[in-house]
Amino acid sequence: MSEKTYEVRTYGCQMNVHDSERLSGLLEGAGYVRAPEGTAEFDADVVVFNTCAVRENADNKLYGNLGRLAPMKTKRPGMQIAVGGCLAQKDRDTIVKKAPWVDVVFGTHNIGKLPVLLERARIQEEAQVEIAESLEAFPSTLPTRRESAYAAWVSISVGCNNTCTFCIVPALRGKEKDRRTGDILAEIDALVAEGVSEITLLGQNVNAYGSDIGDREAFSKLLRACGRIEGLERVRFTSPHPRDFTDDVIAAMAETPNVMPQLHMPLQSGSDTVLKAMRRSYRQDRFLGIIDKVRAAMPHAAISTDIIVGFPGETEADFEQTMHVAREARFAQAYTFQYSKRPGTPAATMEGQVPKEVVQERYMRLVALQEEISWEENKKQVGRTLDVMVAEGEGRKDGATHRLSGRAPDNRLVHFTKPDGEVRPGDVATVEITYAAPHHLLAEGETKGVRRTRAGDAWEKRNTLAAAKPVGVMLGLPSVGAPEPLPAVTGGCGSN
Repeated sequence: MSEKTYEVRTYGCQMNVHDSERLSGLLEGAGYVRAPEGTAEFDADVVVFNTCAVRENADNKLYGNLGRLAPMKTKRPGMQIAVGGCLAQKDRDTIVKKAPWVDVVFGTHNIGKLPVLLERARIQEEAQVEIAESLEAFPSTLPTRRESAYAAWVSISVGCNNTCTFCIVPALRGKEKDRRTGDILAEIDALVAEGVSEITLLGQNVNAYGSDIGDREAFSKLLRACGRIEGLERVRFTSPHPRDFTDDVIAAMAETPNVMPQLHMPLQSGSDTVLKAMRRSYRQDRFLGIIDKVRAAMPHAAISTDIIVGFPGETEADFEQTMHVAREARFAQAYTFQYSKRPGTPAATMEGQVPKEVVQERYMRLVALQEEISWEENKKQVGRTLDVMVAEGEGRKDGATHRLSGRAPDNRLVHFTKPDGEVRPGDVATVEITYAAPHHLLAEGETKGVRRTRAGDAWEKRNTLAAAKPVGVMLGLPSVGAPEPLPAVTGGCGSN
């Protein structure tokens, strides 16, 4: 009897990407195998959608895909469909009413129940809808199939205590719950032992870490603790909130060598009036003050942001304030979104909903401005020598252009000429930047050097074994010793 296959489709933020790694780990622990590369879309025995509820098109995308699956399921007896994540937490049994061929609906608090719910649906031959109202187990205690051998997500908290009027996430993810520092560091130690050299600390409001345990400096202490882990080369985090971005965090970033000179700091709007309506607990001066402090401590830091255009009540004068902040802050990159109503949020029923054509026109102006700024900021990198961690799948044209791609310390995407010797994902190439585009850098000369790393060794080992049998990294919070060896969306609910 052949093994049953699975496919996990992920929508939304980095938290969802990491949750999907856990869903894959749970399924593999239950005996399923990932559908091989080259398998036709949705041609697996179990198809799981890990959903987002932040933007309206997330609903449309899910129900569109479920509609496509209906005839496929009719032709394939035994096929199962599961829907989880934020949209499932919100819509609950509405999903099986709209798509009665769905077998399982589970929420954000009980992802560990997926294998049991699939088996129950199979035996009882009826849909299983199970939504928990609070977290049953911290997700990091669950098995994980890591997508990368050299870089990993590490969740430090779940939920959010903010009450932004445009955001549905607190209602779906619950109040913030912090993970024990010792557990976080134990997971990072285990990852590094496996060969991982870069970690990204995750939280809906990552720098509020410690509020659950009464320590306002817990996040900066965690960054410094990461700096003491031998073999951990790069530490990143996302997404912070300006309210909780304190001087001790800036100092920890600047003084901890393996914390990268990169910051994603969501602005949302440059208008104090709109920020108040959004229930954002900072104003323009406070935001720009943070940017100035970060640049003073880390002159080469790359700062990115999220901006919503067309929030209810936004006037032309309000929008011009957003444009002003973009000019002053000089973001390396901005993830810009046109406001869309989310049922259940206060903003959805606010007066002064901005006409679509006005939102579109403002959005295009902001995008044009930011493209210009991003290009100017990237041009400042020309002539610099950077250490680039080689990545897998970052350069879509690498094969045709005979280049490799990776990320600089500040997370800028760099494409560089492929050297003669072997270079593996996870290895570090030293290159000189020769050209800048708005969204990437080029190093077209000869590579100055390549440092083979333990991360590259881990990638090589994973792929060697995968050639014999498809496997992944099964890693949750370790109990005894390191796990067995082997073996990145923006915006969404991670955008605070």
